[in-house]
Amino acid sequence: MYKILAKINKVILPSFTKQRLDLAKAKKWQMAIIGFRYYVTTRALD
Repeated sequence: MYKILAKINKVILPSFTKQRLDLAKAKKWQMAIIGFRYYVTTRALD
């Protein structure tokens, strides 16, 4: 289930690393997206 969700995240959600976003200056909604993507990615790797 998480592998499918990770593929959907890759297509739909923005990649902030490609945009060179500084995590110290990220807004709350950007941090929420980063956290969600991290959670799904770590679960998909298991």
